[in-house]
Amino acid sequence: MGSLLKWGNDLLQIEFTTKEDRPVTVAAMTFSASRSGSYTSNFQESNALSQHGAHTSEMEAASAVTSVAPPTDTGNMENDVRIVFPNPLPMLQVLASGRGWGHVHAGRRLIQTSLAAMLHYESYESTHSGQFSRLVIHLGNKTERVEADVTFELPDVCSMFRVRSTVRNTAESSMTLESVPTYCQPFGKRANFNEGSDSLDEWYLAECKNDWLGEGRWSWNTMRELCPSLGNELDGRSPQGAHSLISEGTFSTGTALPMGLLAAPAEHFGWIFQVENNGAWRWEVGEADNSDGYLALSGPDYRDHGWSKTLGKGESFTSVPVSVAPAQNFDQAVETITLYRRAYHTPDDHIAEPKIIFNDYMNTLNGDPTTERLLPLIDSAAQVGAEIFCIDCGWYDDTGNWWPSVGEWKPSHTRFPNGLSEVIDAIKAHGMVPGLWMEPEVVGIHSPLAKQLPDSAFFQHDGKRVVEQERYMLDFRNPIVVNHMNEVVDRLIDDFGVGYFKFDYNVTPGPGTTYQSDSAGDGLLEHNRAYLAWIRDLYQRHPGLVLENCSSGGMRTDFAQTSSFRLQSTSDQQDYKRYATISATAPMAMLPEQAGNWAYPSADMDDEQFVFAMTNTMLGHFFLSGYLNRFSDKQIDMVRAAVDAYRNTIRTRLVNGVPFWPIGLPGWNDDKVALGIRPLSPETSKANEADHEVLITVWGRNADNGEVSLPVLAFRNHDCEIVPVFPGDSGAKADCALNNALPGQWSFRWNREGGSLDIHIPEGTYTARTVMLRTC
Repeated sequence: MGSLLKWGNDLLQIEFTTKEDRPVTVAAMTFSASRSGSYTSNFQESNALSQHGAHTSEMEAASAVTSVAPPTDTGNMENDVRIVFPNPLPMLQVLASGRGWGHVHAGRRLIQTSLAAMLHYESYESTHSGQFSRLVIHLGNKTERVEADVTFELPDVCSMFRVRSTVRNTAESSMTLESVPTYCQPFGKRANFNEGSDSLDEWYLAECKNDWLGEGRWSWNTMRELCPSLGNELDGRSPQGAHSLISEGTFSTGTALPMGLLAAPAEHFGWIFQVENNGAWRWEVGEADNSDGYLALSGPDYRDHGWSKTLGKGESFTSVPVSVAPAQNFDQAVETITLYRRAYHTPDDHIAEPKIIFNDYMNTLNGDPTTERLLPLIDSAAQVGAEIFCIDCGWYDDTGNWWPSVGEWKPSHTRFPNGLSEVIDAIKAHGMVPGLWMEPEVVGIHSPLAKQLPDSAFFQHDGKRVVEQERYMLDFRNPIVVNHMNEVVDRLIDDFGVGYFKFDYNVTPGPGTTYQSDSAGDGLLEHNRAYLAWIRDLYQRHPGLVLENCSSGGMRTDFAQTSSFRLQSTSDQQDYKRYATISATAPMAMLPEQAGNWAYPSADMDDEQFVFAMTNTMLGHFFLSGYLNRFSDKQIDMVRAAVDAYRNTIRTRLVNGVPFWPIGLPGWNDDKVALGIRPLSPETSKANEADHEVLITVWGRNADNGEVSLPVLAFRNHDCEIVPVFPGDSGAKADCALNNALPGQWSFRWNREGGSLDIHIPEGTYTARTVMLRTC
């Protein structure tokens, strides 16, 4: 006998097939549609993409490609959307030596493994604790002597669910896992929707490519372009390949983000998903059976990452968590993942309290701090209203080369003749929290610690220490390493009162460590988990501690990392003009209140350049650098005005808001860029005054045509006023030209009937503004 297992919360219900002698599959999902309407005219970014020639014809052909919702209000649509999966796919896939017979068909994909077809439903457990619902589905095969648990978690506040999978060996003989994708599902279709003969043809994929200094490069492609029709139906088999993104080494986001979006414009729904691992991962989309698409989300595997795990009798392995949510439109998808990230952020960190931070590195001291150089910066940082002052790299180095000397984390005597306390005391005297940079996962080859610690404390390859760029990699699986770093952190807090640490990571040593592990990938995964356990323990031992995650800027912006840190450095990009794209796209990868976007104004900038540089940080976690002590009085006033605007207007709205992109996610070289912060939709928030206002930042980058229209459809047919935030000008009102004291002719006009903020940006210059739009 077969039956349906139904589980979920008030916002999402999932139905699973639980037939005897069959693997468990997802049969249907029903989710609550957004009742607030779309804030933007299109779900995604066809307008932005067409401006720089990316797939213009496909995007123009599908009028709602930038939105999985129609380009009008969705208030007339039913409150619930039901998605069905007519072509079932086992949600757990397993590839192992010693069990099964590999893939059912030849292929390079994560799906269609023989063990997946053998793991049948046995039982389930459903519980609710705190603010989360939990479902554990037990699978097994008595012949192969393999058991598995697939665990679903769902926060009460949203419709994004988290999945973990555990595989257990119950046989006397061992089995070696080579691939355990955490979760797989078809794209599905909207119930009662009459699709064409090629269902994959209507789907689009958004993905984000990264590089050092080049984070946040989003693009859309048609699924049929990524997975062309090859005539597989003539052979009676599905394709061998798929479209996949794969991480490399220890930089989890060094080449791409472990997340993406799928959109079916004709059906007005789509998916948003992410892999939650701070190391190796792979996600893929492709064509399954009957031209239906599929999604597979995985941590490390043998083929791509050199990962394998051998299980003896009674031993188990738990995969990395992944998360998925359906959405009716792009705004709902972004809101859902934003609520999810807040729900799963470590409860020991005060994520809702972003601070105003000054850091001495970017375009300033660049790793060469001294008492003489720091004291004037400390005075100036306090003058503009900084709340935290972080001394970046080099504070420990006596050699003149800070890179290979890291490891002991003891203050330099040559840089601070009267001791580091002189500088720390100056920070405290101004009422700021002192912070220090560290790279806790490495030891420089010239550090005394490199000789003091045993080889077992480091990553190894065939018994030899792994070395990269004059650094050895510490292995946090070893208690010696954890104890050493605890002693370092405790000492710096006890001796100096440090309340903020910037934890950096700047090397890519390869697939992992083979020391006491089944494979290099196995060693890396367990090290990554041990490192995050150490981070979480720091909050327990030092309540109120503020931690920043930095990995050569944005090279580890996965959710496993960001869920454990107060803020995230988004890039090492030193060109303020290029940083606008990074700032604008950062809230796709992390919470907006976490996005540490650098503002590094310079004394030699003109007023518009200065404002542009400051604006890069306004709708994120305020993150300031630059030689403040060299600024004119006017420039100091401009920085102070930005700080005041952030403190008084932006900060509280940021931590309770949701990002949106009025003209789409920007291309890397777009001459007009926009990012907004909007209120939560009515179904996920209690209505208040802030529900009727949005913050919008607009950048102009040497634009030829300064005219731009920003759709804010939720305010259509309402009177609105436009309030300048930075630079400020309290006299500006709706339908009036907004001309600030700074040079440049900006004008803003609210189009009531069209529901758009129409702006003229000065052409031929780099300029930016942040405004608030609110209903009257």
